[in-house]
Amino acid sequence: MYEIMVNRKFSAAHNLREYHGQCENLHGHNWKVEIIVRIKDLDQTGLALDFKFLKKSADEILKGLDHQYLNELPYFQDLNPTSENIAKFIFNRLTNEFNDEKIKVARVSIWESEDSCASYFEE
Repeated sequence: MYEIMVNRKFSAAHNLREYHGQCENLHGHNWKVEIIVRIKDLDQTGLALDFKFLKKSADEILKGLDHQYLNELPYFQDLNPTSENIAKFIFNRLTNEFNDEKIKVARVSIWESEDSCASYFEE
């Protein structure tokens, strides 16, 4: 089994509904997105997956989040745009594109600051 990882970034604003603290106020982050996929076998060139395909897919997903007020996006209308929920959103979108018998999205981690991260994965 092989794993590959790419890092991407996006910037967006949000507020956490019913948080009862500073994060309930409108604020923004420069999020770092860490994506790990697992691949059973290498292709004929010795690659698990060309990084450019994973980067392109991630960038397409993040384009819809970048410089947005996340609370206003349909996915987050009734769901708090926490780092945990953002990680699951990206994971699910990537899973639609990559999961098959050879490749699985393993984990999506969202860093909202240099030292704070939330991850989503399925067992």
